[in-house]
Amino acid sequence: MRSTKIVTLGLVTVVLAAAACNNGPRREPGKIYMPDMAYSRAVETYADHSNLTEAGIYYDATPVAGTVKRGGVASFPLGKDAVGDTANYVASKQVVNPLPALNEKDMAEAKRLYNVNCGICHGEKLDGNGPIYKGGEGPYPAKPATLVGDVKYENMPAGQMMYSVTYGRNLMGSYASQLTTQQRWMIIHYVKSMQPGGAKPVAVTADTTTAKPAADTTVKATK
Repeated sequence: MRSTKIVTLGLVTVVLAAAACNNGPRREPGKIYMPDMAYSRAVETYADHSNLTEAGIYYDATPVAGTVKRGGVASFPLGKDAVGDTANYVASKQVVNPLPALNEKDMAEAKRLYNVNCGICHGEKLDGNGPIYKGGEGPYPAKPATLVGDVKYENMPAGQMMYSVTYGRNLMGSYASQLTTQQRWMIIHYVKSMQPGGAKPVAVTADTTTAKPAADTTVKATK
């Protein structure tokens, strides 16, 4: 009986050793627990996302509903309209920009964000003549919206602009994945400041509320 156990143990050892010494190519990958966390998905920001769900990728280029970045402002309160519906787009006229008037420093940052993300289409001068259009000579044949010089956009409420930037409108895509909610509102502040009658940046004044220590006027002893 004992010899049988020894033989069996020896056979098992030989089989395991042979398996361990197999240096041939592996035909199948090992099992991975939760592979979506092990391997990141490569998703192009400006790519067509309409068929991602069919491939098992759940990504719509917008933040998770109801989430707020730490230190940021609340997300846009209205959802995206269903195809053929414009109820929320119309209702967005009543949404007010939650950010107070920008100071000179924040306005300069808002201008930078506009030029980086919007200027390629709407132009540095907000005239709809960015590099992508270039007076009709650019790669895009249709002129983007003229934000300064077209009454339609000069009269468009800030909330409706925010809806368009958040969810996209007509040929313009969503910028919710490129810009935070606060950055989008900052850009809208900048656009409105460039339009006729727009509010200019608030001057930054010195802070006089904090008491400063008085100068030490005591006579120091000298050796």
